Amino acid sequence: MQLGKDFKKVLTQIEVDKGLSEEIIVSSLEAAMISAYKKFKGGNQTMEVYIDVETGEVTLYEVRMVVESIENPDSEITYEEATKRGYTDLEIGDVIRREVFPENFGRIAAQTARQVIIQRLKDAERQVVYEQFADKIGNVVTGTIFKAEGDQILVRLNEKSEAIMPKEERIIGEKYLPGDRMKFYLLDVRQTTRGPRIIVSRTHPGLLRRLLEIEVPEIQDGIVEIRNIVREAGTRAKIAVATLDVNVEPLGACVGKQGGRIKSISSELNGERIDIIVWSTDILTYIRNALSPAKILKVEPLLDQDRSALAFVRSDQLSLAIGKAGQNVRLAARLTGWKIDIKVKEDEKLPTMKDLFFDISDPVEEEK
Repeated sequence: MQLGKDFKKVLTQIEVDKGLSEEIIVSSLEAAMISAYKKFKGGNQTMEVYIDVETGEVTLYEVRMVVESIENPDSEITYEEATKRGYTDLEIGDVIRREVFPENFGRIAAQTARQVIIQRLKDAERQVVYEQFADKIGNVVTGTIFKAEGDQILVRLNEKSEAIMPKEERIIGEKYLPGDRMKFYLLDVRQTTRGPRIIVSRTHPGLLRRLLEIEVPEIQDGIVEIRNIVREAGTRAKIAVATLDVNVEPLGACVGKQGGRIKSISSELNGERIDIIVWSTDILTYIRNALSPAKILKVEPLLDQDRSALAFVRSDQLSLAIGKAGQNVRLAARLTGWKIDIKVKEDEKLPTMKDLFFDISDPVEEEK
């Protein structure tokens, strides 16, 4: 049976259009032919199908096992019947293949095969999409906003793939207009009956981590390490970094010349303010650094409380240390894993000249 003289050409076109391998397409065709034949014959025969990809020639075989007595007429044949059909040198348990040429099968096969092929190609295409993005979980992908659907934003990743950004993964206050192109963190890929469900995020700390790795060569090369990241997406983030090379200053490497590197990342994240913090093995120094940009006088552990510290600042640094609505100290606490309280420490008042010479400047009463 012929699938058409242009079979090879059509096969190549499907490969290009669907992004599927020749092996997947041919195996789908073979499975479709088996399904069509069983429907045509009205049984559950064991079948083998071979398709010549160069010519489009289809060869069908019924496969039967040689038995003494038949229990399943669709897949078994007696020794006597097999010898009558011309098979020789047989033993019980052997398998024989008989090529079949069913009349009027071509039209029925074409109809059934078409339906099965369409479904199998859809399944294969979905599997390709799943495998393509399942390997990218935890990485940055670029996509284009194309639709808002309820609490979800739909993102087109390429011509064949779409992703969903749930409400909780959106940056508060950020606008998502059709046609906007931006970067996302690939959060999850799940197989469903309707195809792969790809979930992306704009709020995950991993997005900031990956953007830093892209923007900062020293991080890519392993010279500078990201030790921790905390975000309140869209407003502020703190990143703890450390260097493995004493000749490389981690803060400068991440910020870049005139702040160029960190500005580029901030712009990608809707203007999110990003504090780069130098990580330290000394927790009190780490806490001091984490409260940046506030100038901290000193940090003391609270011995009566577990993982708690008290940071002292001058009165003019109090609001900076706490931050708007407590954001700075809150992020610093999350970054370090310690509870942090802020306390004002007034400068000790130095004595004036008047104080020093008080006794001299005041008149002395004469003794009577």
